[in-house]
Amino acid sequence: MTGRKYFNLSGWGPREWAMTALAVLVLAVVLLISTRGLAAGATGDVRGLRFGGDVQRTRIVIDLDRSARGEVIESGDRGSVVLTLAGVGAGRGVDGAGSGLVRDWRVSPSGTASRVHLALARTARIERRFLLPPGDGVAYYRYVIDIAATGSAPLPAGERQAARPEQRRTERPLIVIDAGHGGRDPGARGAHRSESEVTLAAALALRDELNRTGRYRVMLTRETNVYVDLYRRVRIARQADADLFISLHADAGADPATRGASVYTLSEQGATRAVREVTRSDDWHRDLHLPGRDPSVDRILLDMTQRATQNRSAQFARVLLTHLEAADHPLLRRSHRDAGLAVLLAPDVPAVLLEMGFITNPDDERALGDAAQRRRLVRAVSEGIDRYFREPAGTMQIAANNAGAGGM
Repeated sequence: MTGRKYFNLSGWGPREWAMTALAVLVLAVVLLISTRGLAAGATGDVRGLRFGGDVQRTRIVIDLDRSARGEVIESGDRGSVVLTLAGVGAGRGVDGAGSGLVRDWRVSPSGTASRVHLALARTARIERRFLLPPGDGVAYYRYVIDIAATGSAPLPAGERQAARPEQRRTERPLIVIDAGHGGRDPGARGAHRSESEVTLAAALALRDELNRTGRYRVMLTRETNVYVDLYRRVRIARQADADLFISLHADAGADPATRGASVYTLSEQGATRAVREVTRSDDWHRDLHLPGRDPSVDRILLDMTQRATQNRSAQFARVLLTHLEAADHPLLRRSHRDAGLAVLLAPDVPAVLLEMGFITNPDDERALGDAAQRRRLVRAVSEGIDRYFREPAGTMQIAANNAGAGGM
């Protein structure tokens, strides 16, 4: 009864109406500020870029709302610096004009990370990069990149353009080489060497061999004896838009007489697992540059993308084995195998795992540790890569299950 009397509007005087109007106004202002704050946060965690220095040395400061982990994709030797910042979003993206060595810049979303593309006025190299936490009167994080000119002539205007997906076919293919194991994970052990030791040596040798041809861009998942998580190895290749991923390993067996190389591609069971991993997040279609308007259509496109990737992987496996055999490199009797290995799970990057030989076999271990024989092996791999990129897509065959389920 008393409540009804309290809300009897007919009995309100000027004071009650004024107080109510003021409360409504305050509420409206609070809601407006909150909405603007949410909209600002939705645009991403990259606040902007600042520059200092000149055309010989330039400092780039990326202002961030939160901490980030940077990973370099292109280091400036071809006229651009590209890196991903894991842990921060880019919203719908932002771009602008640069200063000093930087001609212009663009920040765009790359899955759950941000991709920073710096188009350079001339070739350069990264001298250092580091993250500064909030402090000294600055309330946000700063990712700092220092670049220095390498002395090359200014790039033609056409080469200074930011690379778009449709232009990638005109670029040199990007090969990501993964040296298996490393750091706290030495892998299999032979009489004198560990698997992580021989895989790193082979990866460095293959990188040098491919760089000598001048036909490829090359990236390694590790260049020293460090541990890299299996799924991070796949993310490195995917975030870099790699054209081919090769994971190098050395096999092991109970019988020391067993020797020879083999090549693994993704099994059908592994393909199912890959789809499950990729579609785990709500915005998975962005990673694959799919429209994202119709989930059923995106799923069909994912299946088509993955099938094409499996076909290309199987094609490269066959080509690679042909060149290894031509180089008189020992092969297992059943040398093309399939498995659901974690490093093969990328649905949009053709990938193989090469078991270079058995580290538990004295002859294979000796060959894997010998620099001359290692050069002969990576030369055969390089020739296989050359042939793979020369062959037209029309010669591809559907990846089959009859390769057998290889064990590890």
